[in-house]
Amino acid sequence: MSAPSDETARTRRLITLYGLTAFTTSLASRSLDPILPEIARDFAVATDQVALLASAFALPYALVQPFLGPVGDALGKRRIIALATLLTGLALVACALTPGLGLLFAFRALAGAAAGGIYPLVIATFGDRVPQSGRQVALSRLLAFSTAGQIAGGVVSGLVHGFVDWRGIIAGGAVAVLAMGLVLWRDLRREPDPPPGRLDAGSAARRYREIIRLPAARRLYASVATEGLFVFGMFPYLAALIAGWGLGGAAQAGFAIGAFGASGIAYTFLAGPMLSRLGLPAMQRLAGVVVALGFLAIASAAWGLPLGVLPVVVGMFAIGLGYFTMHNSLQMRVTEIAPRARGSAVALHAFSFFVGQSLGPLLFGTLLAGLGAVPALLVSGAAMLGLGLGLSRVMRAR
Repeated sequence: MSAPSDETARTRRLITLYGLTAFTTSLASRSLDPILPEIARDFAVATDQVALLASAFALPYALVQPFLGPVGDALGKRRIIALATLLTGLALVACALTPGLGLLFAFRALAGAAAGGIYPLVIATFGDRVPQSGRQVALSRLLAFSTAGQIAGGVVSGLVHGFVDWRGIIAGGAVAVLAMGLVLWRDLRREPDPPPGRLDAGSAARRYREIIRLPAARRLYASVATEGLFVFGMFPYLAALIAGWGLGGAAQAGFAIGAFGASGIAYTFLAGPMLSRLGLPAMQRLAGVVVALGFLAIASAAWGLPLGVLPVVVGMFAIGLGYFTMHNSLQMRVTEIAPRARGSAVALHAFSFFVGQSLGPLLFGTLLAGLGAVPALLVSGAAMLGLGLGLSRVMRAR
């Protein structure tokens, strides 16, 4: 009778430990979005230049994935997660202390490269340690922690802006990440990973080729890249758009970004009922529609309606709800693509997603400069609607 209880306790502890890790790293990464205009003013540069700090984090995050996946499989996922968390915290400390914009970009890139060893390997660890029957619930709770960090990062950054400068905000996130890194290291000493194995680059390359040959894997990776490209491209520009429309500043942008995170919490309560009543194909179709309506709501804020920042907040919530509905289904599937090389499969998933996310600000900035804010938002919404309809057809065919 004790085995199920022990298994439940281990799963609960795993969710708490790595959920807090996801919370602190999400808080640190999202806290920068509402204060990008202040950083631009501090360094006397245009906002669109500083907006590329999002790409400076996301692109190295993506590029390290093909290396860290096999490293985690060979040397121990929990060992790499703990080390990566400590290195991320140290890089964020350097960001807070940097005297120039060039060094800020460099240390932000280092933070992104280090953070690449955290969340993807956490997902793979859940695949290893949580039975399949409880994995969907465990991953949804991990998602809840991560999105709570996004809420805290956006809202707290917007609220304390004016009392604490951007350096202090980054430093606060760095301290939280470092503290969590020390907790993970202590846990690793309490329950060590198995002894490190031999890292074989040839075998790693063969595993990647085998995974990429799978049609389901190619569809999965293309889908998450599209999500990253069109959902997150707008984020670095949101505060500037809100200010340009005369709707507020960092506080309002923080609440809007927090609404995106709050939708992730809402999704954890809605996922079960939606799955049982709609099924996966209809959920993907609905997700695409909801994201498109969210972008439309944000675009309507530029039309001078007497609603203040409310359309932006509602739009961000809708975008988040549709995105999490779509993304969680894709994230669950990645844990089953290659069970014997789960770290590598999740690494390719993260690589694809963050390549899209790193290119998103470049694409949205180009659309913004060439077409204007409203068309750029509508293009993003239309792209996500198309993705949702395409995934619906794929899942219905399955």
